[in-house]
Amino acid sequence: MTAALIGFAAVFILAFAGVPLAFALLLAGAGGYAVLRGFDPAMFMVGQVVMDASTNYGMSVLPMFILMGYFVHKADISGELFDAAYAWFGHLKGGVAHATVAASGLFAAISGSSIATAATMTKVAMPPMRRLGYDDRLSTGTVASGGVLGVLIPPSVPLVIFGLITETDIRKLFIATIVPGLLLVLLFLVAVWATVAVNPALGPRGERQTLRQRVVSLRGVWPTLLLFGLVMGGLYGGVFTATECAGIGAMGTFAIGVARRRMTVAGILECLKDTASTTAMIFVIVFGALVFANFITLSGLTTQLVTFIQGSGFSTMGVLLTMVIIYLVLGAVMEGISVLLLTAPIFTAVAVEMGVNPIWFGIFVVVMIEVGMLTPPVGMNVFTVKSLLPDVNLWTIYRGVAPFIVANLLLVALILIWPDLVLGPLRWL
Repeated sequence: MTAALIGFAAVFILAFAGVPLAFALLLAGAGGYAVLRGFDPAMFMVGQVVMDASTNYGMSVLPMFILMGYFVHKADISGELFDAAYAWFGHLKGGVAHATVAASGLFAAISGSSIATAATMTKVAMPPMRRLGYDDRLSTGTVASGGVLGVLIPPSVPLVIFGLITETDIRKLFIATIVPGLLLVLLFLVAVWATVAVNPALGPRGERQTLRQRVVSLRGVWPTLLLFGLVMGGLYGGVFTATECAGIGAMGTFAIGVARRRMTVAGILECLKDTASTTAMIFVIVFGALVFANFITLSGLTTQLVTFIQGSGFSTMGVLLTMVIIYLVLGAVMEGISVLLLTAPIFTAVAVEMGVNPIWFGIFVVVMIEVGMLTPPVGMNVFTVKSLLPDVNLWTIYRGVAPFIVANLLLVALILIWPDLVLGPLRWL
């Protein structure tokens, strides 16, 4: 227990000193292992972890989904998604904010990245909201919060990382997140409605579109919707594995970009280079997390936690609520992926020992990671929006995301009370 706590302290100290998280985990994990077992066994363990992880077929899902996200950005699909959503929702009070949530959900379904979704929607949705006189609190809060849908709605990079470091079926994780993802979109729409109902001046109505204009707006998005239906339908039906879905998704977005004449040779090379760089970064982070997890397992921390909880008389719900508090605290001071890598191996082992389904727990963890991406002082989506809108006060954005944080926590409550919201679709497999 003492060794494990020292290891966690070392990771925090190194990370806050500016050492990249991957190397902080790697150094703390290898150093702790060396103290417990010796230098040579530690070096052998590190080499074996890197070899096993890098040759793991499941890891190939990451570069394909990342490439898909870059192709989505290069093909400029976000504009068509927003235009279609605006045609159907723009005439409502807060209609552009409603359209932004809907477009964010659609964009998240083909990009898999929270930060990319927030950044893209800021560029697409902020100009019309400012033109119509939207308050910055509502507009920036909506684009920042809409981005977190990229964490939950598949393809989700954090879900893939959770599956890899906990050896949980990625395909089942993707299927299990469909209902919570749709439910969160609905809760975000309710958050916009409630905000505007309290103060209608925050979000004026946009222009009402005719039925013909609404139907025409769908022409630009049907290839994207068809692609998402193909990928998720094949995944749900067992026709494709998660890796095959990633490959089909990347190829599909590439084809859409070519058909729209948005894919130049230089653009394709840029997408490939960025994908290689991002993939390498994530792979190193995963290697560090696995090395650190091996050290924690060797230290006996997980076993002692399970023994303590079983002997304490805590209920499963009590333990999960305690984890909610821990995630809220960690999410307030650390970036989401960092929190995921530090906690998932330990908390998953504890939860499984208490009879919690690992698929359900994966969705629970990712939803909590979402909340951390919005809460001060470290809310990555908030800082992403701030970097693109330097004229907006940071606390204005934090005030704007408050209703959406409540919506996220309501989703946590719902899946805690009704686990079938997550596990129900898996029974049809």
